Amino acid sequence: MKLPNETIFYSIERAIKEYRRLAQKNISIEIPTITIDQAMVLIFLKKYPDLSQKEIAELVFKDAASVTRTIELMTKNGYLSRSVNHKDKRRYSLRLTEMGVQVLDKMKGIIISNRNKALKGVTDNEIKQVETTLNKIINNCSDHR
Repeated sequence: MKLPNETIFYSIERAIKEYRRLAQKNISIEIPTITIDQAMVLIFLKKYPDLSQKEIAELVFKDAASVTRTIELMTKNGYLSRSVNHKDKRRYSLRLTEMGVQVLDKMKGIIISNRNKALKGVTDNEIKQVETTLNKIINNCSDHR
């Protein structure tokens, strides 16, 4: 049996962790009050403003309690506003504040730079191959109900 660090799964996880480390370092230089996870929440909410907290949690690969804490902090820091949903009083509507929009605008260049650095020397064909392979692994591991 191979050691964990001799498997593709180790390499995938290491690549993700190295990318997140690079991205957070570069984000923190410009915007020290935001994390990658918070930035992803802002990005998804800007594109899909009607997402529920459960849907956000699935998109950012976090549990619901963690997303709730993240949203609380982002509301406290002025990136999001939260109000009772008029259609369903049990849910909140989340909206980016002007500050949240400004932070996202500031982050665009950082995100592009991070992605370019991480993908330097990687061809479009290689990216497609990796995506195909990862999607096969995802499908093999997912519950098919």
